[in-house]
Amino acid sequence: MPTQHSSLLTQLLDAWREPQRHYHTPQHLSECLSLFDEVRDRAAHPLEVELALWFHDAVYDVRAHDNEERSAHWADQALSDAGLAPDSVRRIHDLIMATCHAAAPHTLHTPDAPLLIDIDLAILGAPVPRFAEYERQIRAEYAWVPPQLYADKRRAGLRGFLERPRIYATPLLHDRLELRARANLTRATAG
Repeated sequence: MPTQHSSLLTQLLDAWREPQRHYHTPQHLSECLSLFDEVRDRAAHPLEVELALWFHDAVYDVRAHDNEERSAHWADQALSDAGLAPDSVRRIHDLIMATCHAAAPHTLHTPDAPLLIDIDLAILGAPVPRFAEYERQIRAEYAWVPPQLYADKRRAGLRGFLERPRIYATPLLHDRLELRARANLTRATAG
């Protein structure tokens, strides 16, 4: 591997290991990449999805509201410098921005966005012990937020996923994860 690419990989891994992270860590990245390996054949542009996964939480400041934008900008620069075609860089940028989760996956116009978003949200449909660990990890990232405020905001955010007609847009991941995600989210928002 050329030095430029080794350096970028090191920078990305260092970013994923920053001390303020508890969920958005190499564990989350590894879970995303492992699931992507299982569904790679469903992607229109597999390399772009994989690169978007590497960059989607590369910038993660729990007090910021522009992490996706900053991650996408990093990807734009790094991948352009590495010689990736401009069309690919634009699609990767759009995929990273899709992880804002502001829109339901089926409303996005980037062909691979529903798959990438489903992979990023697969944690919602994790087995109960892993989902509970995820909840503890998210709380640790927001330890600076007062408990009641955190509980109220977290419940509201998770209810947003429950209120969607479908949490997962891709048929395979919908069939695999939807029911368990709804059960996890129902438990997490009770009370």
